[in-house]
Amino acid sequence: MKRLIAIFLMITVLLVSMCSLSGCFGTTSENNSGDDLSSSGAKSNEIVVGIAQDPDNSLDPYKMTAAGTREVMFNVFEGLVKPDSDGNFVCAVASDYKISDDLLTYTFTLRENVVFHNGEVCDANDVLYSFKTCAATSVTSAVVTALSDITEISAEGNVITITLGSPNTDFISYVSSVYIVPDGYNEQDTKPVGTGPFKFLSRSVQENFIIVRNDEYYGDKASLEKVTYRIFEDATALFTALNSGALDLVAHLTIEQVESLTNGYNVLEGTMNLVQAIYLNNAVEPFNNELVRKALCYAVDKDAMLDLTADGHGTKVGSSMYPAFTKYFDEDLAEAYPYNPQKAKELLAQAGYPDGISFLIKVPSNYGPHVDTAVTLVEQLKASGIAAKIELVDWNTWLSEVYGERNFQATVVGFDSSILTASGMLARWETGNGKNMINYSNADFDTAFALAQSTADDAEKTKHYKRCLEILSETAANVYLQDLADFVAINPELEGYEFYPLYLIDMSKIGYKE
Repeated sequence: MKRLIAIFLMITVLLVSMCSLSGCFGTTSENNSGDDLSSSGAKSNEIVVGIAQDPDNSLDPYKMTAAGTREVMFNVFEGLVKPDSDGNFVCAVASDYKISDDLLTYTFTLRENVVFHNGEVCDANDVLYSFKTCAATSVTSAVVTALSDITEISAEGNVITITLGSPNTDFISYVSSVYIVPDGYNEQDTKPVGTGPFKFLSRSVQENFIIVRNDEYYGDKASLEKVTYRIFEDATALFTALNSGALDLVAHLTIEQVESLTNGYNVLEGTMNLVQAIYLNNAVEPFNNELVRKALCYAVDKDAMLDLTADGHGTKVGSSMYPAFTKYFDEDLAEAYPYNPQKAKELLAQAGYPDGISFLIKVPSNYGPHVDTAVTLVEQLKASGIAAKIELVDWNTWLSEVYGERNFQATVVGFDSSILTASGMLARWETGNGKNMINYSNADFDTAFALAQSTADDAEKTKHYKRCLEILSETAANVYLQDLADFVAINPELEGYEFYPLYLIDMSKIGYKE
């Protein structure tokens, strides 16, 4: 196995330097029920899951921003429909639905006896309230845009009818993102209530997050009675707890962690369903210069990066789309900038930087795969006269400074899609979009995206979305790297883990072997 000693030493030094930022002594909320750091075992039918990120401060389903929050809350909230592990949309709060031939009218029949976690029975008024509230408060711009085209939504008995102003072949995917919540319930921020197979029990900020089985669930009941998520914003502490057997399940491990695992746990391999890249702030020097961004693309050897960080696991990408979106994904874009340090130097000289450039990469310290990638890239860039330094920051700092305030030059992270449609990956790059953290602005991209959104013809929509991806590549919006391999370590007494085409873990499928 190929490894660079220098890279390992850099990782070790960087991680040790961040121990004080790991958030191990977080503030405890009033909902804290506490738990000990030990695996529950089959007798109590509970599991302890290690995660690298504390969920968002607000647990309101329409205010969720972090992929890690959606990964957990998928078990608590449901829409009229929801995705399954094959990427199909299956009935959830609705028992069935119909779509008119002109794609303008959607009719949903509500399932009988769906009960919210607070004991109230779900009815049509709750659905109307949920759609109205989601349209007004959702932070997901693609969902808000789709809902804004609703010309009428009405209820007659247990039948909900939604009429659109224009046909939208992706609308059912947006419906899955409208989680159904109780009409008028105003404590979702701290005491979330949904209809899912698990219900929220408590949280202790930066320590744990606990859900328990919903015994009133209309569908197949979860096997597990309780899931405790233990939060480790320090990668070393997370792995130590896993290897000791104190955790039953941990996803998103690095290959190095997998190869160091000695506790006999099973390791599953899938994909993370995200696009990892060096995301570049297009509004600040030197990355406001397209030639500099292209030079950076040529300065990265993706194949060597995959070998060094993951023994070749993972899939190279060349734009803001991952392979699970099969009809949109273009594998040829991954080869648009073959490794060429000399070409990188020439472009930098043309851009006015004959002596190279230097810049800072801010990386969230709690995500080992991103830290490993950043360290490897820093070494590669030196061959092109590019001096990059890494600043490891805790997750909350990354959210506020990088994502919120856009106070950064570059960052290594991964972006996923909250919905099973291409717009979930591409809408953020529209000019002026509130989630456009890299400040990307390109009129041709905006036009292609608008055309994709305006047509009901699937072939036309696909063509325009793929053009969007080409434009992101041609303008070197970011240095696109890979869809990371997702390694999951799981207690051998457990079964039922399934990989989804979205960034989530379905706890209702997991249980102890009989």
